[in-house]
Amino acid sequence: MDHLLKDAIREGRKILLEPEAKGLLKSIEVPVPPYEVVRDIEEAQEKAERLGYPVVLKVISPDITHKTEAGGVCTGITDVEALKKAWMEMVLKVAHKRPGARIEGFVVEKMVKKGVEVIVGTIRDEQFGPVVMFGTGGIAVELFKDVSYRLAPVSLEGAHDMMREPKGFVLLNGYRGAPPCDVEALAHTLVKVSRLLCDLKELEGFEVNPLVVYEHGVIAVDAKATLL
Repeated sequence: MDHLLKDAIREGRKILLEPEAKGLLKSIEVPVPPYEVVRDIEEAQEKAERLGYPVVLKVISPDITHKTEAGGVCTGITDVEALKKAWMEMVLKVAHKRPGARIEGFVVEKMVKKGVEVIVGTIRDEQFGPVVMFGTGGIAVELFKDVSYRLAPVSLEGAHDMMREPKGFVLLNGYRGAPPCDVEALAHTLVKVSRLLCDLKELEGFEVNPLVVYEHGVIAVDAKATLL
């Protein structure tokens, strides 16, 4: 896994680019959506056709941590004309909201189907060392702090325990007639992510938000990583 950090370390970056963070996820066998890194609109069109619509377009920049706030994410792109429009609007928005930000490319990603969104993260605490966090995804994390914590790495049994603590766990059990989610796959993902900071001493933190949980399996839609 160390080779996935070498470019960031060599360039003196404190954050990994999205493809690098997702490379870490793939190395620990956490599923991510099919995606391609592109440099221009012609390449984006070619890759989108190959992936199949609908797709998501995301900016890649070492200077932008929160892509959505910078106008650097567009979802639900259904055809080539919508892709061209999204590309033009994104370039203008990012230039306006983050002037001077270095743009190193774009991600064209297959849009995933809806499921239950959760957040899985790990941080290197000054007092306790690596700590793993689990919570309901999306805005609920910011509004309600509906999360649980454990020292990392966490066992499979410990992962199941911390998953049950947040109030949002009810959503994973088949809320309002929905099928129950694959909590076993989710628990295994928690275990894998909890080990990242233990295995990679250069990592300060790692976050998957959202991690989408389905009736069968999970998929990591977005990931962020910071270096010490």
